[in-house]
Amino acid sequence: MPIKYVPFIPEPVEGQAVLGNFNRILKYKGADDVSMTIQRGMPLYEMEKQETVGENADGNMVIRGECVSACAYLKEQGIQVDLVYIDPPFASGADYAKKVYIRRNPKVAEAIAQAEQELDIDELKAFEEKMYGDVWDKEKYLNWIYENLMAIKSVMSETASIYVHLDWHIGHYVKILMDEIFGENRFRNEVIWCYSGGGIPKHEMPHKHDTIFWYSMGSGDEEWNDQWVFNTEYRAYSEGTIQRGRTQVKGENAELREEGTPINDWWTDVPKITSPTDPEKLDYSTQKSEALLSRIIKMCSNAGMLVADFFGGSGVTAAVANKLGRKFIHCDIGLNSIQTTRDRLVADGAEFDVLEIKDGVQLYRNPVQTMDKIKSLIPGLKNEDSLDSFWEGAISDSKLGTVPVYVPNLMDSASKLLDKVTMNRIIHQAIPDLDSNIKKVIVYYIDITNEAEIQKFIKDDDSTNIEIELRDLKTILDDVIIGDYAEFHTEETHDDLFGGYAVTIDKFISDRVLSKIAEFNEKAFLNSSAKKPYKPIEISEDGLELIEFLSIDCTAAEGEWHSDSEIKIDKNGFVVVNGNKTKVFWDGKIRCEQKPLRLKIRNICGDETVWAL
Repeated sequence: MPIKYVPFIPEPVEGQAVLGNFNRILKYKGADDVSMTIQRGMPLYEMEKQETVGENADGNMVIRGECVSACAYLKEQGIQVDLVYIDPPFASGADYAKKVYIRRNPKVAEAIAQAEQELDIDELKAFEEKMYGDVWDKEKYLNWIYENLMAIKSVMSETASIYVHLDWHIGHYVKILMDEIFGENRFRNEVIWCYSGGGIPKHEMPHKHDTIFWYSMGSGDEEWNDQWVFNTEYRAYSEGTIQRGRTQVKGENAELREEGTPINDWWTDVPKITSPTDPEKLDYSTQKSEALLSRIIKMCSNAGMLVADFFGGSGVTAAVANKLGRKFIHCDIGLNSIQTTRDRLVADGAEFDVLEIKDGVQLYRNPVQTMDKIKSLIPGLKNEDSLDSFWEGAISDSKLGTVPVYVPNLMDSASKLLDKVTMNRIIHQAIPDLDSNIKKVIVYYIDITNEAEIQKFIKDDDSTNIEIELRDLKTILDDVIIGDYAEFHTEETHDDLFGGYAVTIDKFISDRVLSKIAEFNEKAFLNSSAKKPYKPIEISEDGLELIEFLSIDCTAAEGEWHSDSEIKIDKNGFVVVNGNKTKVFWDGKIRCEQKPLRLKIRNICGDETVWAL
């Protein structure tokens, strides 16, 4: 359960011209639920520090958790942000996957012999793992983003700005929401980011731009004492313009334009990361370029200000903010995002804390994978075409017949908590639509306000005779988590370069990764043909190909992690030692100067396990 609820303050701006209050427009699709959620406040959970990198005097944060919960923590701590950039789901209907590469086995002699040759990327053994699905019902998405934007607004300073990065799928709807939440007079620009690359559709024009909405907290009205931060960015004059003497601009602001042409609100000069050989490329499907964030951060923040990204993805916002001398907060629900950002920042020499919101959910690596796993874990759960999409499926009971099953959506922070709002929706909206033969439904929850209170709420409501059974979803998740297994030994060394201790990994087994590989091999076999023969991914007996990252803690035997020495193995098998790239293959060891107390190993899919030494 949350420790408490933190108010959403300030409130949205009411009574907008033409469209009125947007909640009224969506009233027929759950706006009452959103209003009640806003009135209740943001859930505040315990925040646990996982790791501190450097001294971190600036209080930089990398947070694993949802936007609303992270904002509750920041507001409770009295932390205000000066600039927000978010690149939330676009409601694009697409699934995004991470390519997982099998590493080189350091015990295979021929692999070591190729130390001077970088294997072609296409030859690397790899499989894909779904990271998240950007598939939304429109009204659910708008209610979800409304709550998130309200949470973000509550932690913005009086001079702050927010940039919301979307595209043609849902952007025009979100613009209306932002008019209500921030006010029409606080809308600054609609930035059109144009780019090239990608395929060309057959029956329509290519979609080659994104839309970024910029709003400020300051309104610009005379009675508004605070204004927003804005530093004009210039595009250098071309050689032709200079030669023609066209650098003189008439008007009252002419003296401000000697540095070049002030950029306008359509950007064609900021590249999109498309090439696999781009030095910025991190194999993160939604990664944005550093040039894009550099422009935004320079324009709307100054040195020492706090920049936040609550859908942080690959960590580009935090990385650029750090390079430009700003403080940063990175937040994301996905484990892969946290690890990608953490490793990226370490390589940049940044200092920060890694924090995790303890909301009672034992996630796998990201919400979509957990949701997929849940479906296979609930005994007897099957798809049922006759049921509304509200229900995850149904269980067949010999006495009761079809029993619909509700499972909360982990992508929606509101639905994870079973409260009177959700229960009221189930009783008065979902259940009345069921067939008259239904006698029972099962409602799973991840968190609950008060089970006795909810049971009383169900009992006191006499609008249905259908039995409602409540079940805790965490018990299912906790029962199936199987940790990775490792065999290793520690020895003292006399290595002038790496120090006095070495931990050698003798064997590594990851049931989760092996099951993913088995699934991939089965699919590859079924899709094989004479032209495309079956090529299974095979793992050696010692399993060292399944390791991506190792870290040694020489400081503490328990509690917060201290990475006193670390190695990351890239997809070509080369090691990154303490953030420094090399052209050396991993030899199966990790070295440190002091006596090691704990070992952390991250497998290629992102699961991390810690062992005492």
